[in-house]
This record gives sequence, structure tokens and C-alpha cells, in this order.
Amino acid sequence: MPREITAYSNPLIKRIRSLREKRHRREEGLFLAEGLRILTEAREAGRIPDYLFFARDSAAHPLVLALVEAVEAAGGEAIETVPDILSKLSGKDNPQAVVGVFAEFARALDSLDRSSAAIWLVAERMRDPGNLGTILRTGDAVGAGGLILIGECVDPFSVEAVRASMGALFTVPVVQCEWDAFVPWLRGGPGQLVGLSLDTSVDYRSARYDAPTFLLTGNEAQGMPDGYAAECDLLVKIPMLGKADSLNAAVATAVMAYEVLGQQTRD
Repeated sequence: MPREITAYSNPLIKRIRSLREKRHRREEGLFLAEGLRILTEAREAGRIPDYLFFARDSAAHPLVLALVEAVEAAGGEAIETVPDILSKLSGKDNPQAVVGVFAEFARALDSLDRSSAAIWLVAERMRDPGNLGTILRTGDAVGAGGLILIGECVDPFSVEAVRASMGALFTVPVVQCEWDAFVPWLRGGPGQLVGLSLDTSVDYRSARYDAPTFLLTGNEAQGMPDGYAAECDLLVKIPMLGKADSLNAAVATAVMAYEVLGQQTRD
């Protein structure tokens, strides 16, 4: 049976609100996700929150009822509250009907099965949570095996990144590692490393992609380091017909991912 919390001073509210900061997420091993669609995606993927906060006026919604039932069956706690407290938890003036608190589920490189998918996404020093979330959505859309984050990337469990992923964080495995760990792992089995670069004449539409293809996208502002580019089996570029010299990193990743998917589907 859900309990009710309506006071801002409640210790649990203060604790959960602190998860908007990376330091507290790391200390607790927990993160926030908001919105009925995202939490339903999580439930369908087998990810159940430890805590579920929901607004009184949404308590009768079938999807909210399903979430409450799943949380309580898993030993978590469902809490009925008011929109003002949901706003405090999410940091939004117009909060969603539900906020969930999940245990972080970072994966290790060795846990990935490269034979499980023909496309894998790799992002190097990705700094924008919107880009990271969008890349996760692309990964879900093309059936990517996972997203491998290299170096100092934005926290995939930040409220902004989770929100931008629209639930894909729960369906696409995410691994965080350093380049020095990624390269030996990659070369320990089949896999073509394809880098997006401006310093090549190879049009992305003319290249041949061999499964499993690992698409490497560099930092939004600086691109990928020369050493990383040298490690790639193939460097390709997306032609720019206007005055801009490059696409947004997440957009470029999506364009590339669909080209690879289309080629592999036709073969």
C-alpha cells in the first residue's frame, strides 16, 4: 500500500532530491528518471525502481497502477505525493506524473557479447547530455548492441541524459571505460572500428561496413585525437554542402548508424 508524503522537510525527499547531483548519485548508487513513458519503458525492460513517486491525480492511471504493482512486488516503495514535491525532485516547473529512483546498472566491457549485434556505438569524451541521450535513442532504433563511452563523458545517469534518452538508457547497454582498455578488448575479437572524421576523402556512402561495426564519434568540439583516428580500420566523412563544416555529433552518429544498418540489411 503506497504511503503519502507531502512535506518538503521529509528526509527521504531531501535524500532523493540530492540525486540530481553527480556526487550524491555516486555515493548512493542511485539515479532519477521521470515520466510515465520512460518508467514504463524501464518496467518493460525489466528495470524496476527502488522508489516510485506519483501524483495523486494520476493514481488511477493504468500505467501508474502497473508501476506501483511492479515496485511493490519487487520489494520497493511506492509513494503518493503532490506536484510541488515532484517538481522539487525532478527540477522541472511542470513535473511529470511519476518519478522513479533506480539503482545504477553500469556494465563492464567483458560483459558485452559482440556477436549479439551488428552495430555498436562508441562515443569519445561526449560532454552534452542531450547528445548522449539522442545517441542512446539512435542505438535503440537501429538495434545496436550497446554504447561504449570513452574517457571523461557526461554522466549517462544524470537527470538530463536520462530524460533525453526517452527510455533508451534502459534498453541499450552502456559501458564506461578508457581508450587503453577499449582497444585491447576490441582487438580481442572481430570488429571493424569506423571513425567519423573530416580528415578523409572517403564518403560514408561508398564505404564497406563489416559486422560487427563499431562506430566511433569524437568529442563535440575537438573531434577525436589523432591516435584514436590512427587506430580506426576505416575513416569516413559525411559530405557538407553548405557552409557548416560538420554535423552535430548525435545527428552524425544517427546518419552513420542508419547507413550501416541499411547496408547490412541489404547484404
